[in-house]
Amino acid sequence: MALQFQELYSWIRRRKIFATLLVMATLGIGIVIGTVISGRAMATHDQNAASGASLLVIPDPVTLSNGFATISKKVGPSVVNISTTQVIEKPKGGKKPHSQGDFQDFFDRFFDSPGRGEDAERSLGSGVIVDKKGFILTNDHVVDQATKIQVTIDGDPTHYNAHVIGVDKDTDVAVIKIDADHEFAVARLGNSDGVQVGDWVLAFGSPFGLNSTVTAGIISAKDRSNVGHQFQRFIQTDAAINPGNSGGPLVNMAGEVIGINTAIYTESRSFEGVGFAMPSNAVVNVYNQLITNGKVTRGSIGITFQDERSNNPVLLKELGAPYGIVVEAVEPGSPADKAGLQPGDVITNINGTPVHTGSDLVNPIAQTPIGQSVQISYVRGKLSKDVSLVVADRSKIFPQSAQTADDQLEQQETPGEYGLHVEELTPDLAHKLGMGKVTGVVVTEVEPASFAEDIDFTRGDVITEINHAPINNLADYRREMTQLKAGQDVLFKVAQRGNNDRVLTLFLAGAVPPK
Repeated sequence: MALQFQELYSWIRRRKIFATLLVMATLGIGIVIGTVISGRAMATHDQNAASGASLLVIPDPVTLSNGFATISKKVGPSVVNISTTQVIEKPKGGKKPHSQGDFQDFFDRFFDSPGRGEDAERSLGSGVIVDKKGFILTNDHVVDQATKIQVTIDGDPTHYNAHVIGVDKDTDVAVIKIDADHEFAVARLGNSDGVQVGDWVLAFGSPFGLNSTVTAGIISAKDRSNVGHQFQRFIQTDAAINPGNSGGPLVNMAGEVIGINTAIYTESRSFEGVGFAMPSNAVVNVYNQLITNGKVTRGSIGITFQDERSNNPVLLKELGAPYGIVVEAVEPGSPADKAGLQPGDVITNINGTPVHTGSDLVNPIAQTPIGQSVQISYVRGKLSKDVSLVVADRSKIFPQSAQTADDQLEQQETPGEYGLHVEELTPDLAHKLGMGKVTGVVVTEVEPASFAEDIDFTRGDVITEINHAPINNLADYRREMTQLKAGQDVLFKVAQRGNNDRVLTLFLAGAVPPK
């Protein structure tokens, strides 16, 4: 029994030593692993601490005031970019487009046109669609003397050709129209009488040709005169307006057009904090007359005055009037002449309303339908008098300062068939031009900004076929040209004098534009 106990004790002792060694080995391995991991963690921490940087976190989106964005999305589709081409005289000896060296010089001499010709000047402006059929409000100075008007709309790849419905130079307002087989997005017009100084507004347009630009500002002043023509009384704003913004809309925070951007006050040709827009109420009156009659008719009684001189208190005192407008001239045969008004009379009231400024007198008369009467109170020799006058057409009383829509349309008309001027290519002329036995008609002039220029016709080209029909003389040419219809595809076969006296055969094609 004693022997068995000693053997058991010896066995436990050996197992204890083994267990102790196993525990110690495990602890040692753990210490080593912990030291390595801890060292790496400390190294990483030390690197972050050394750079002083913290990881960035993307925050949740925050919805800010979206009033401007909402209005921009609403009005933007109705705002257009307007590109115009104006024909200008080319200076004598100036650079000739598509020059062909000695041949071109000979061609000019042959047709007795050295240094003659015209070139094109292109400009940009803006406009706003106010009728789903494609009627657009813009400025007269944007389309003035333009021989070609193209309109683009943001998001629409089509380049629309526009034509002028009518213009009013007194307010610098114009109405143009584009055509399509679909309706256009339109802007809603507002009442500009509700505009208050300090109101937020947005100006839309294409400054410097940068389409779909929106700028924000406030109304700086109302009824601003003496910065334009007689019938221009502007809304003034500090919303940025630059070249290219002309004709674009000025929009209130209700998304309504309350003005048409027209001008800026600047000494550097760029925006300096003062811009002007024609009030929408004045624009609506002009627009309605232009789309109805093609021109704007304004009433007049036939007097001339200077607003500034009438503000002289000494002058008014000597004439015996507390306020008013001093008549300086009366047109013979005018309503004022027939009513007995004379230079030196001071008009103090019209239709019972006091007259303190020129606009107080002119606007009620201009807005009175032709043939209706207005009541005038005036002072002569310090005595007050009243008279009734029948309003007449201002353009007939002052024809030298009026330009009718018919006159303006005449200025825009250009001769030539789609911009081509041709003569018959006789055998003698073909020989002199180095065209050999080519028959057809020779192009003597290509009008700038015309369909002919767009498809790359040049002076000296000889048209030999139109839509595969041979052209041997002017009669053939005229027959084929008269058959062309707007929108139809047309193909011209052309002989052109190239380099090294070679005669090239070209094919020029395009879709026939409306006349």
